[in-house]
Amino acid sequence: MLSPLHAHAPLRVAHLIESSGPGGAERIVADLATAFQAADTQNVVFLPRDGEDWLQQQLAGSGVAIEYFKIDRPVSPQCARALTDAFRKHRIDVAHSHEFSMAVYGGWAAWRAGIPHVITMHGGRYYASRLRRRLALRAAVALSAATVAVSSPLAQAISDDLRVKRSRIQMVPNGVRYVAVERVTLRDELGLRADDRLIVAVGNLYPVKGHQHLVDALALVASKYPRLHVAIAGRGGIEDALRSRAADFHLTDRVHLLGLRSDIPAILAAADIFALPSLSEGLPMALIEAMFAARPIVATEVGEVGVALDGGQAGVLVQPGNAHALAAAVDELLAEPARAKTLGQRAAGRARAHYSLTRMVARYANLYEQALGATDEALSRLSAAPEIFDVRRV
Repeated sequence: MLSPLHAHAPLRVAHLIESSGPGGAERIVADLATAFQAADTQNVVFLPRDGEDWLQQQLAGSGVAIEYFKIDRPVSPQCARALTDAFRKHRIDVAHSHEFSMAVYGGWAAWRAGIPHVITMHGGRYYASRLRRRLALRAAVALSAATVAVSSPLAQAISDDLRVKRSRIQMVPNGVRYVAVERVTLRDELGLRADDRLIVAVGNLYPVKGHQHLVDALALVASKYPRLHVAIAGRGGIEDALRSRAADFHLTDRVHLLGLRSDIPAILAAADIFALPSLSEGLPMALIEAMFAARPIVATEVGEVGVALDGGQAGVLVQPGNAHALAAAVDELLAEPARAKTLGQRAAGRARAHYSLTRMVARYANLYEQALGATDEALSRLSAAPEIFDVRRV
């Protein structure tokens, strides 16, 4: 049973996520909550009690409320009860959970509170290896008004993993708020000369991001392009391994690990090429940002990447895990600057047409409307600020 819709009261949305460090799913939560908050909607973001403070910092000053949860054991009825109580305290109308753990606990709590629930899965299929997790997520999907994947391949994988109809899994691509760059300082920071060329990658330093293959690709073209550098923005557990790999190839002074950065648009603006060497993805935020920045792109054909890049018409697609293919693509773009520029311009056009934050928020507004029963009052509350989103056009 849906919670009552009080006349003239702002819609109240809960956003739940199991981690609060820097990452694509966390950025989506921050962008959704702040965009809806700007549209006269009350938002509460639920975060792990012992998590990082990155997401809290992104929400600072937005008016979005923050609540904390704790999952104290593999199956935690206490967590579900606490979430239920918080939903009732904040008079939540619809709950929106991201990734596996909160899909399960958010769905459980929303069912107890009698409110509709929406799930978004961003690409992590770590639930798939255990039957108990697959059954738990299948139950959450059954309890939810909508289940969303950020890419079509992920939607199909979820359908196959959980043995639910593909029609039950909707697809909403990620969107990015484009920020114009005022100052570009990275090249000066790295001490690069005017004739140096720079490949930029953005992503946490995990094996699945494939940065090791980018270093290998640099090694393959290093002698042909002695002024070519690679800069990687992100943090993670393979930092030392990447430094060691660069040293083995005598590329220590040409591989730059930038750590966690808050100036990603400016870093992208400094790049001659953006590289996405990932072994697995849904629809990575960094790719969309690079598209908005009109960078020539070399990317592995994983997840929704091929669709985003129009099958190779807006960027060069290569096989994941293949350093030779990555190196050949880099060589191609460096040798043909006019083609590289054209690909970057096509990528920017696709980003504006398909992957804006406004478009993503409008799609979720439409899902919330459907979850709430598509009443006239729900529609009016979701359409409080048409300049932010318009659910009728999605």
